[in-house]
Amino acid sequence: MKDIKVLGSGCANCKTTIALIEQVAQEKRVEIKMDKVQDMQAIIGYGVMSTPGVVVDGKVVHAGGVPSRDKIAQWLA
Repeated sequence: MKDIKVLGSGCANCKTTIALIEQVAQEKRVEIKMDKVQDMQAIIGYGVMSTPGVVVDGKVVHAGGVPSRDKIAQWLA
């Protein structure tokens, strides 16, 4: 199971990022545990200055903008 955190204030791009990750995980039949992190201090603690940010299994893999489906698929491989 992949542990995924989406870092962001709850903006439209954050919601789109969450939806895309859920769709790709469902397509690839990968179990995920998704958390939304909206606390700015926690987000800064990850070193992310531009949201949405994505953390997969404790590692920041993306920051700023909606990630592509291909990029998400690589995270879930």
